[in-house]
Amino acid sequence: MPRYIATRLLSAVAMALLASLVVFLISALVPGDPVLAQLGDIQASNPQTVLEWRAKWGLDLPLWERYGIFLKGLAHGDLGISIATRRPVLDDIVQYAPATVELATIAFLLAIGVGIPLGIAAAVWRDSWVDSLARAISLLGVSAPTFWLAFIMLAIFYGWLGWAPGPGRMDPIAFPPEGPTGLFLIDAALAGDWEAWWDAAAHLILPAVVLAAATIGLITRTTRAAMLDALGQDFVRVARAKGLRARVIVLRHALPNALVPVVTLGGLAYANLLAGAVMTETVFSWPGLGRYTFRSAAALDFPAIMGITLVVSATYLLVNLLVDLSYGLLDPRVRR
Repeated sequence: MPRYIATRLLSAVAMALLASLVVFLISALVPGDPVLAQLGDIQASNPQTVLEWRAKWGLDLPLWERYGIFLKGLAHGDLGISIATRRPVLDDIVQYAPATVELATIAFLLAIGVGIPLGIAAAVWRDSWVDSLARAISLLGVSAPTFWLAFIMLAIFYGWLGWAPGPGRMDPIAFPPEGPTGLFLIDAALAGDWEAWWDAAAHLILPAVVLAAATIGLITRTTRAAMLDALGQDFVRVARAKGLRARVIVLRHALPNALVPVVTLGGLAYANLLAGAVMTETVFSWPGLGRYTFRSAAALDFPAIMGITLVVSATYLLVNLLVDLSYGLLDPRVRR
């Protein structure tokens, strides 16, 4: 097991270096001039002003020298200064990340809580109405475009029925809870402000459902396929021959063996929820990394784009590392 962990750690470090190079090259070779995008028409027509801006942001340096400066900054935790906000990119990410983490975590818990039981039920009652319902929900979740589903949910539950609050993390007249995490549910609970907690929870429902829809479909399909495969194995037949109850066979024998592909998909799904909330956050006016990414891309703010992309890459690498290490806990053959 220690050798397995060391191998995965070295692989993660190598992938992180490769990701930094790819991110830097993409941002450096992207079409468009970030300086001209930030300057007005009058200032952009002044060559001296343009040269000063290029020198200020290091765009007049050779590509290899800029990459060296970039790596040196990363070693010190410096992601650069945003061209649009004039603030350190890391400070911007720290400011916007809690909203995305809270939304993605609730969406992930919802996807796991719905997808795994639904997939198990579909496999146990194969070809029944339960299986048909599970496959229909899975197909709808995977096929429905995020922006379409978001607008439909807002139109029905906010505009028509009035059951859900409007966009945003809280009501405009409400005071956000103060706390160390930036996660409204946790900070409000720590402060004992249950009115703010319910307000934040109500605003989370619609965007979390929209964000989790596709993941619910994927987890349901994966769980169903893995459970069908496990239920057809010889050890399940032996367990049935011994007279074990159906619940014991499903939960204690078949499910642990079916969890490996589900864990793999679940880890990647959580990273994808963190990175792929741009459309959901834009529609629901959610002040997270998704909206920050959209604004940075529209302004050609290359330091912010590089910083966000690196954070996303690091998230994927960390999740993949944790998933790889969890295999050793789920399957003893990996430890050997």
